Amino acid sequence: MSFTLAQRAHKMNPSVIREILKVTEKPGIISFAGGLPSPDTFPIDAMREACERVLKLDGRAALQYAASEGLPQLREWVANDLKKQGMQVSPDQVLITTGSQQGLDLVAKVLIDAGSKILVETPTYLGALQAFMPMEPDVVSVDSDDEGVDATDLRSKTRDARFIYLLPNFQNPTGRTMSEARRAAVAQVALDTGLPVIEDNPYGDLWFDQTPTASLSSRLPEQSLYLGSFSKILAPGLRLGYVVAPRALYPKLLQAKQAADLHTPSFNQRVVAEVLKDGFIDRHVPTIRALYKRQCKAMLQALEREMAGLDVTWNRPAGGMFLWAQLPKGMDAVKLLPHAVDKNVAFVPGSAFYAANPMHETLRLSFVTSTVEQIQTGVAALAQTIREHLPR
Repeated sequence: MSFTLAQRAHKMNPSVIREILKVTEKPGIISFAGGLPSPDTFPIDAMREACERVLKLDGRAALQYAASEGLPQLREWVANDLKKQGMQVSPDQVLITTGSQQGLDLVAKVLIDAGSKILVETPTYLGALQAFMPMEPDVVSVDSDDEGVDATDLRSKTRDARFIYLLPNFQNPTGRTMSEARRAAVAQVALDTGLPVIEDNPYGDLWFDQTPTASLSSRLPEQSLYLGSFSKILAPGLRLGYVVAPRALYPKLLQAKQAADLHTPSFNQRVVAEVLKDGFIDRHVPTIRALYKRQCKAMLQALEREMAGLDVTWNRPAGGMFLWAQLPKGMDAVKLLPHAVDKNVAFVPGSAFYAANPMHETLRLSFVTSTVEQIQTGVAALAQTIREHLPR
C-alpha cells in the first residue's frame, strides 16, 4: 500500500461484537450476541407522523445546515429530563451528538494524550475502549464487583489519572447497577482527589421495577461529563445522543464536534423533538420496560432449568439489555462460540470487554431481540454445547 498509516491508526481495532454479528447472520441462528434494541419497540407510526409534520411545517430548515450545538428545543428537553436524575442542567450545557458513541470519541479527542492514564471498570464497554485506544492512553482497570467499582481500589489508582469512565446503570456488558452506597463512595473519592468522571447512561431508563438512584453527575456537577442516548428509548438508526458538560469544557467539545461532522442531522433532531413534545416518551418507555422485563425473566428461568448440574453462574439484572454469565473453570468462551454457532445459538465472549487480564470463561447474553420461545430454545442449545465441551 502506498499510503503511510498514522501511528494512531494501528491502535484501531474492529469491534469483536460486529465481527460476531456477521457470523450470526446465517439463517436459523438465535443470537444473544448483539447489543441491539428490540425492533418491536420502535415507534414507527409516531415517527412517520412526526416526519410529515416536520416537512410540512418547516421542511426547508429541517433539510438545511444547522447549529453545531444542536436544536434548541431538543437541548431544552434533555436538560428538563435530567432533573429526574437529580441533575440541574442548563440547555447551554447540552451538546447533541451523532449517537452517544460520538460523545465518547469527542471525549477521547479532547481529554486524552498519548500516555494519559485513564481508569475503567472491570469489565467495561467495548465501544468506549475502541474510542479511547487510538489516542494511545494507558488504560488501567479498577477492581469491580456486583455493586460496581471498588472505591478503595479506585482511590489507590487516581494519581495522575485524567478521568474514570463509568456506566452505573445496567452496565454493558454485565447488566449490573452501581449501588447507592458505592455511588456515594465513588463520588467521595472523586471529590477528595479531583478525579473527573465520565458517566455513560444509555440504559438508565430501562429499569424493570425500580428507577435507579441519582446519577453520579448530580453529585459532581463541575467534574463530570454525562453521556445519554435516544437509541434505546426511540431508535438507534436515528443516531441521536448528547453530552452534558461543565461550561468550562463545553467549548472544546463543541470544536471537536464541528471538526467531526459540523452538526448532527437537523432533520433527525427535529423529528425527535416533534415526537417528544407531547409527553410521548412517558407513554412509550414503559412498554419497552415491560417487554424487556418479560424477556429477562424468560432467560433467567431458562438458565435455571437448562444449566442445572453445570457449574455455570449468572447475575440477575434489574434493568437494561444484558446479563453476565461465567462458564465452568477452565472453559474459554471464545473457543466455545463456534460450537454454539453450530447449534444455532450465539453470544459474545466476555474477554473482549476487559482492558487487561481478561476472564476467558465469561460471556455476555442479550435477551431483548429474541422471543420467549427463542430464548428457551437458545439457552437449551447453549447448555448442551457447554455439556459437550466441559474440561476433562
